[in-house]
Amino acid sequence: LMLKYMVWRFTKVQMYLLFSENPPMRMKIRPNMNLNGTNGLTLSEKLYFCNCKIIIFSMSCILNIETSTDVCSVSVSQDGACIFSQESHEGPNHAVKLGVFVDEAMSFADSHAIPLDAVAVSCGPGSYTGLRIGVSMAKGICFGQDLKLISVPTLELMAVPVLLREEVEEGALLCPMIDARRMEVYSAIYDRSLREVRQVQADVVDADTYREYLDRGPVYFFGNGAEKCMETINHPNARLIKGVEPLAKWMFPIAERRIAQEKYEDVAYFVPFYLKDFVAKESKKLL
Repeated sequence: LMLKYMVWRFTKVQMYLLFSENPPMRMKIRPNMNLNGTNGLTLSEKLYFCNCKIIIFSMSCILNIETSTDVCSVSVSQDGACIFSQESHEGPNHAVKLGVFVDEAMSFADSHAIPLDAVAVSCGPGSYTGLRIGVSMAKGICFGQDLKLISVPTLELMAVPVLLREEVEEGALLCPMIDARRMEVYSAIYDRSLREVRQVQADVVDADTYREYLDRGPVYFFGNGAEKCMETINHPNARLIKGVEPLAKWMFPIAERRIAQEKYEDVAYFVPFYLKDFVAKESKKLL
């Protein structure tokens, strides 16, 4: 058992370990629980035996903002769980809904005497306008309240609910997709530990785009760009998961890993990862 980083999570009756190399997965550690090959040792001795570096820090309360697609969502997470969440699927209406959701989230934290420690924001790729609105809001809150800024890659975020809710086959790969219109998608490929197998790219999908990975084994495709591509991909190892969207309530495992690694963004200079340059369109309305 070789774990590079562990983060202690304390509750009343049990402890949680958040693995930096497998962030969405949590292991419950009970008192006197035996680890393989460490029978008879205390929990602390077992962790030492496993060559673990333990990072101990007080619980963080994080405001999470996600606006990379048509869905606008905000959440508050603490203790490795989402304790407040608001979503709007009527978009794109981020300019209208985001300020309201953020105000409700911060009021919730204030009313429960929970001080915010950081703001996590989905950093792209995705909608150019949506990303700008979300990042601007996050930076404004961080600057005004002197909070840390955390960026969460949108495609990595989309893999979290898949790992938490789906039975993913051993050795399978994950391919989140964001629709970029026509047969183009923003995608990346991850393994089950969320290690990047192929970096984020804008793909014009054809039958050979992902064949290299599909020939090795199962690949799970999901996101609002996946369904339109399945007929084109047409491979026996292709798996489609419907209904997966990047939502703020799933951001906490990645955001907490960033805190454990002390990986923060510069509030003044941080910009979203647009992947492609913005192309302005001429209005069809006559003046």
